[in-house]
Amino acid sequence: MTMLVLPPEVTHKHANGCLLMLAQGLPKQTENPVVVDATGLARFDSSALAVLLEFRRHCLAQGKAMSIHAMPERLRHLAGVYGIDELLPAHEGQSA
Repeated sequence: MTMLVLPPEVTHKHANGCLLMLAQGLPKQTENPVVVDATGLARFDSSALAVLLEFRRHCLAQGKAMSIHAMPERLRHLAGVYGIDELLPAHEGQSA
């Protein structure tokens, strides 16, 4: 399985570059859902959620779902606060 990997930092300063990186990698993803690996994500703000939501839109436009591997608990909690946690599902086999 191939995954698109989030960088260690996704803040407002890095959001556009991160989204561009994910979008450029999308055409190479043959599996459905497209899996985004957040294992190395250490520093982030709510911009990380915006990036993931926009990337989800890119995936849906290509007829694919998206899931997230190893989303940090703090980011999962933030998604819950904003009421978007169901839009950013954990990769199969992971607990939310």
